[in-house]
Amino acid sequence: MSYPNPNPNPNPYGPPPGQQPGYGYPQQPPQPQQPQQPMAPYSPYPGGPYAGGPMPAAQMPYPTVMPSSVKTARVMLFVLAGLNLIGLVLSVVMLGVFSKASHEASSSPYADSSAFAVTKGFAIAAIVVIVIFTAAALTLAAQFGNGSNGVRISTIVFGAGTTLLSFASFPLGLIHTALGITVIVMASKDESKSWFNRPRH
Repeated sequence: MSYPNPNPNPNPYGPPPGQQPGYGYPQQPPQPQQPQQPMAPYSPYPGGPYAGGPMPAAQMPYPTVMPSSVKTARVMLFVLAGLNLIGLVLSVVMLGVFSKASHEASSSPYADSSAFAVTKGFAIAAIVVIVIFTAAALTLAAQFGNGSNGVRISTIVFGAGTTLLSFASFPLGLIHTALGITVIVMASKDESKSWFNRPRH
């Protein structure tokens, strides 16, 4: 006849009654939990773009050889100066013709010389303007090698002035219009800015 166990083990998977928990294993004190640090989105590596702060913006190197846009603008200035010289010669010839006609009209009691005087005035004004713009074009073109940013700005202003004055001689001034716009565009490019802003020793 069997009798029931007087001290049944309520937990069949636990230690037997009267036995300390963890019997047969070294007792270790509980380890305190370390607070978890938030992980960085990127782990920087030595010399990497994120080490020591954000990566600085890359600076464009200054050109050591004259860019193509600067060369084109300078060629356009020489072309404008050449066309202006041709216009200067024609204006001087026309002034001589008008002066002779005005002299003949003044010697005749039946001719009106006032129209010739106005025409002579326009011819003289045209000659003065042509001389100024020709000298400006040659001076600016000569400064493209060692000039500062002021030369570039003056070139843009010169191109704008040439374009505006070309409308007065439309349609013959269409060539000056195209050349003036080309000068403005080429002198306004970033590579032109870098060329005229480059450090000089």
